[in-house]
This record gives sequence, structure tokens and C-alpha cells, in this order.
Amino acid sequence: MSDVTRLSVFKTYKLYVGGKFPRSESGRVYQVTAKTSAAGAAGKGRWLANAPLSSRKDARDAVVAARKAFGGWSGATAYNRGQILYRIAEMLEGRREQFTAEVAAAEGLSKSKAAAIVDAAIDRWVWYAGWTDKIGQIVGGANPVAGPFFNLSTPEPTGVVTVIAPQDSSFLGLVSVLAPVIATGNTAIVVASENSPLPALSLGEVLATSDLPGGVVNVLSGRTAEIATPLAAHQDVNAIDLTGADDVLAKELEIAAADNLKRVLRPQPVDFSADPGTHRLTAFLETKTVWHPTGSLGASGSAY
Repeated sequence: MSDVTRLSVFKTYKLYVGGKFPRSESGRVYQVTAKTSAAGAAGKGRWLANAPLSSRKDARDAVVAARKAFGGWSGATAYNRGQILYRIAEMLEGRREQFTAEVAAAEGLSKSKAAAIVDAAIDRWVWYAGWTDKIGQIVGGANPVAGPFFNLSTPEPTGVVTVIAPQDSSFLGLVSVLAPVIATGNTAIVVASENSPLPALSLGEVLATSDLPGGVVNVLSGRTAEIATPLAAHQDVNAIDLTGADDVLAKELEIAAADNLKRVLRPQPVDFSADPGTHRLTAFLETKTVWHPTGSLGASGSAY
């Protein structure tokens, strides 16, 4: 058997929609190639895989899955969501070598630099896991009013959020824009980096084995404009993060999103290696304010 040459088993990358791994409804794929490595241009253009080329139908299926999952995920306790986000970090830690290789090829980095990015992405999941049961105290609270009332404000998730992932930060950037969306109880449809989608597609495999309910995160790959345009106009999408869109596309998507008053996070220069702060945690939260009377009620002395 030692003289027999073993054929490699190439990985088949698939979409992640509704907790399952379908091929694109269209049956189309496109080639993903490596970028220039730190060692030089020898690996540039090397074929890495065929990624699914998502269609408008795939985008609509992802919206249906995200909407179906929203009630259960938004209704889960913040503590439970934190446990699940931490579990994602645990699963990524176990597949660190795989993601290091994928990030190195996707972004043209040395193995050591790619490993540092993967470590930072794992730490970023832990960071947001710790915020799930704290953000409510930061942005909510009791409000002073003139009169016999309690006035309480609490944050609630916006709903279904489309996330245009960063084009040049295929993993750390992806995690940095996705994790805060689901940490606060939203569900997400991720449009992966067009030229470097493999880390995002592999992340779907991690999410599927980390107790995250199916449909909370849905990952699509393909032509960014082709996928994002119907999502921006979709009436059952509540918000859109334009981080990975160029200026021209961002303007088009923002116009389309205005049709049903979606919340829009406009693209801006971001250093994903820096302290993320709480900005993205609050970007897709709505504030609900409740008034409640105080004092005695009638002769019984009961109080609301």
C-alpha cells in the first residue's frame, strides 16, 4: 500500500441556511483563489475551492429562516445567549489550525499572522459573550418623571439583520460585525466576502455544532451586489449593516432599504484589531419604554 498515491479529498463548501448546508438553488459556483502570500507571489491565484454562487432565491430562503428563528432567539435569556456565544469560541479553538490555513490563503498572510487573527477572532466571541447579560443595564434603566409613575426603558432586538461582511478582513472583520448582532438577540443573514468567502462558510460548520439554533445565522457567498440588493429591499428584513459595501453599492442599498424604513449602519473605516467598544451592540437595538402607575388603589391599599 505504501506505493499507492492517495488522492486528496477536496472540501465541498456549501451555504449555511436554516441550520442546514444547501448548495445554491441555482447550482452555480465560482472559483476562489489565494492572494499573494507574505513569502511572495508564488501562491497568488492558486485555486482554493469552488464556492456556491448564491441566487436571489437563496437570499429569500435565508430571510425566511432568520425570521422563523427570531422569536426563539430573542426570547432566550441573555445568559443563555452568552453561553452559546462562548461555546462558539470553544469550537473555534478546537479548529484553530484549519481557520489559520484558510485565513492565510484568503488574506495573503504568513501562518503566524493568520494565527494571530484567528486568536483575536476567538477572543472577540468571548468578548461579546460577556456582554449579552450586561448591555441591558448599560442602555436601559429607570427614568425620572413628574407624577406617580414608574418609567422604565429596556432594549429590544431590532429583528432580522443583513450583514455585508468586510471584504478585506475575511474572519476577524466578519466576527466583529456578526457577533454583536446575535449577542443582542437579532438574527442575521451574512453576505460573505466575495473574494474570500471560505472562512465565513467554514464558520457555518462551527455554528451548526455550537448549540446555536438553526436560522439564527445564515451565511451566503457569491456576488455581493447580486445577493445584497434583494435583501436590502426585502420587506421582512429590519436592518442592514453596510460595512462590506463600497461607496456606490452602499448608496444603492441604503436607498432600497428606505422603502420599509430599515435601520442602516453606514460603512466607515474600522480597525478590527482595536477594542470594539459597545457601538455595534447598540446599533441594532430598539428602546421600549413602559409607564406604570404607583401608589395605593382603592380602600384595599393594593398597589400596581
